Amino acid sequence: MEQEKLILTEEWDKTFSKSDKVDHSKVTFHNRYGIMLAADLYVPKNANKKLPAVAVCGPFGAVKEQASGLYAQAMAGRGFLTIAFDPSFTGESGGQPRYMASPDINSEDFQAAVDFLSVQEKVDPGRVGVIGICGWGGMALNAAALDTRIKAAVAATMYDMARVNAKGYFDSEDSAEMRHEKRKAISAQRTLDYRNGFYALGGGVADPVPEDAPFFVKDYYDYYKTARGYHVRSLNSNSGWNVTGCQSFLNMPILQYASEIRSAVLLIHGEKAHSCYFSRDVYRQLTGGNKELMIIPDAVHTDLYDRMDVIPFDKMAEFFLEYLR
Repeated sequence: MEQEKLILTEEWDKTFSKSDKVDHSKVTFHNRYGIMLAADLYVPKNANKKLPAVAVCGPFGAVKEQASGLYAQAMAGRGFLTIAFDPSFTGESGGQPRYMASPDINSEDFQAAVDFLSVQEKVDPGRVGVIGICGWGGMALNAAALDTRIKAAVAATMYDMARVNAKGYFDSEDSAEMRHEKRKAISAQRTLDYRNGFYALGGGVADPVPEDAPFFVKDYYDYYKTARGYHVRSLNSNSGWNVTGCQSFLNMPILQYASEIRSAVLLIHGEKAHSCYFSRDVYRQLTGGNKELMIIPDAVHTDLYDRMDVIPFDKMAEFFLEYLR
């Protein structure tokens, strides 16, 4: 299979500081659609035995230089071999056209990360887990429902992207008529894009933020549009997804079989996050004695992106050590 050639940035261009506890390098791997994915590999220094491994991705519209890289580096500092990867069509990963999302391909991206980790010399292939942040929390659970090699999954500050696209925030647009209007608008945009010969971008996080915007919009601004979390390759920090980029989520629920996940699941969410209902509802779907919902008091959605004093890394390490064995 001829592989797409990626151009990877070699300098440290993350939104977080480099740890002296881990070794870092850039790697690539392909998914089963032939799309090449770019990732940052983090390995505990002086590792001399096969390690449990964790693949990390998210948030939705972010890149590996933001929250997922922070998570991957922090978990490597706790003894795991980790990768933080850019999903297909985004960041340094391949895939054309750019800035598209897919419930199938993006779930496959997690499985491709498991492919890669499972054949690494320093990895115990029977001890592989995943972490999904925000929209990739839902994708991580979707992959865990499909791929039995995933022995444990963590979803942090999770979104169900299919649900929010089809039903709106807080299910406020959950009617056939409202979905029909969305379909009409996206269908019309497809004709316009085809005529123009390019895909119109939907815009990233609002800038400036309207005075009457909901708190969570201001919360996103404070992360993506400021020095705290801005990155030049991040969709949310810049011009966003294609207008038609998330069309397929309208018709394709991603967590239909969450109740059949037999591997361990840890859901982590902020008590005051607008999105907390996604984790609470999914938790009710999960079955078995190896599922847990952890609510962080007073935390909002983006606190779990980068707040080292809020993100429960030690809890995640304990969880993975218990179930990746």
